[in-house]
Amino acid sequence: MKSVLIIFNQANTERVEYMLDTLHINGFTFLEEVQGRGTNGGEPRRGTHTWPEMNSAVMTVVEDKMVDTLLESVQKLDARNPEVGVRAFVWNIEQTV
Repeated sequence: MKSVLIIFNQANTERVEYMLDTLHINGFTFLEEVQGRGTNGGEPRRGTHTWPEMNSAVMTVVEDKMVDTLLESVQKLDARNPEVGVRAFVWNIEQTV
């Protein structure tokens, strides 16, 4: 199993939820108001007067065979509006309880 963390501008919230629904990914943890800045020239998302936008994040655990499909969907979402930004990170899950 793999954990996938998807970090996205809050403007993409409905699109990310739709993507998960379309892929039948039912279990996830939603994190609102995530602050940060992308490594590829991304503008800060700080919720301040200077940098008013904010990010959110979704973390899900999926079967290995689902990872490529999920990442392809994230790439397509990012390509629709690259200046808004969405990124995904994947790591192994050793055990769950």
